[in-house]
Amino acid sequence: MRENQSTNPELIQLIRLLKKQSRDQKVGIWHDVADYLSKSRRSRVSVNLGNINRHTKRSDTVVVPGKILGAGSLNHSVTVAAFGVSDSAALKLKAARAKCISIAELVEKNPTGANVKIIR
Repeated sequence: MRENQSTNPELIQLIRLLKKQSRDQKVGIWHDVADYLSKSRRSRVSVNLGNINRHTKRSDTVVVPGKILGAGSLNHSVTVAAFGVSDSAALKLKAARAKCISIAELVEKNPTGANVKIIR
């Protein structure tokens, strides 16, 4: 049986960046995120805004190793990094004054991954 690998160059580059950062900084959080992103698209994480709202507090920093979907609502501001964001989720994040950035931007801002939660 042949093993399938992603052909998305953006995803491949992000996974390499995360693994390199994990080795350089000697932290496991970026390696865990890379492992989640390495899975097939069908088994990759998709998180609703309601789930993010339940598991975060004001001013938390969260990484979603997959896509954020717009079901539910967000009633406090957080910083969210994800590989993908649906249109409805982007509108609701903007309405809640939450920051939505890419995972690569989060790695650049916080190379050690301090105070970052993985929501899956």
